[in-house]
Amino acid sequence: MKPILIFTISVLLISVQASSQGCVAIRSIGGMCMMEHTGADTTESKWMFNANNRYFKSFRHFVGTQEQPQRIANGTEVINHSYALDLTLTRILDKRWSLAFNMPILYNERSSLYEHGGKERHTTKSFGMGDVRFTAYAWILDPASHHRFNAQAGLGIKLPTGDYKYQDKFYTATPGVTVYGPVDQSIQLGDGGTGFTTELNAYYNLSHRVNLYGNFYYLINPREQNGVSTARGGTPSPTAVAYGSDVMSVPDQYMYRLGANFQVNRFTLSGGIRKECVPAKDLVGGSNGFRRPGYVVSVEPGVTYAFKKMSLYAYVPVAVKRDRTQSVPDMIKTDITGTYAQGDAAFADYSVSIGMNIRF
Repeated sequence: MKPILIFTISVLLISVQASSQGCVAIRSIGGMCMMEHTGADTTESKWMFNANNRYFKSFRHFVGTQEQPQRIANGTEVINHSYALDLTLTRILDKRWSLAFNMPILYNERSSLYEHGGKERHTTKSFGMGDVRFTAYAWILDPASHHRFNAQAGLGIKLPTGDYKYQDKFYTATPGVTVYGPVDQSIQLGDGGTGFTTELNAYYNLSHRVNLYGNFYYLINPREQNGVSTARGGTPSPTAVAYGSDVMSVPDQYMYRLGANFQVNRFTLSGGIRKECVPAKDLVGGSNGFRRPGYVVSVEPGVTYAFKKMSLYAYVPVAVKRDRTQSVPDMIKTDITGTYAQGDAAFADYSVSIGMNIRF
């Protein structure tokens, strides 16, 4: 039973981190459940370290579920290149409890016309540490006696350690004139809020080679706005002030994964679905301010190769549905003008996650 549990654990928890899927700012702080300590036979591993690298390019614009292909045809699309290195260190306290610390290192590039006077394409960048997270995990059932099925709950706190006021140079419509201002919300290093994370991670072994997995993660951000202007170094427009989109919001986010694993010797093949979402309205606190709510549903194939104390993995979630939903400022604008309003957002076709997990 031990080999299948180790493979189940390695695959179930890998690539669970959520990350930006373009302008819908799902940040790199997703759930990282630690299913490695399954009972007394694995307690010799007191520490675990995971390094996950994720990259994507977003460039396809959507309003709701309707793609806007004219943006690419006209050369007016916004292009984000996003790279995240998520480092997670876990201390296994006993067969049921563990503590984890997660620190993301982020690098982003964003090129556009509309942010730089509308005539020439220029690029803004951001680099640095993101928002760190501390999480406590506990198995709901005793792992020593429940090998076929178990679930793990996690409760954590996310701290605003990432620079949520990161600035770069913007070109203006006046030739040769530039200004410095906060970069777009999608490439900010943090959201400026102290949040609370809830997680539930489960597996069910159908046989020695086949098992099912599920992960659910939700970030509760009580803070409504972080005070950062959306005017990119300029003055917010009267309409942005009227509709509440002149200041960045601090949104909730959630993610879930469902799928199956199949073990072949040291390889584990994985396939499932994944949804990442920034909701329009938060569970706690207000929801006004600028945000691009929406979600991505992806099919998620993956492969893991296990050594004795280490596993290597690669996952490639491929988007099958993208939806930029109506934000609170959109709703306010609709009420004021009497005309339905809904902004757009750029999404990626796929993302790539490659990493390793070490037990020691």
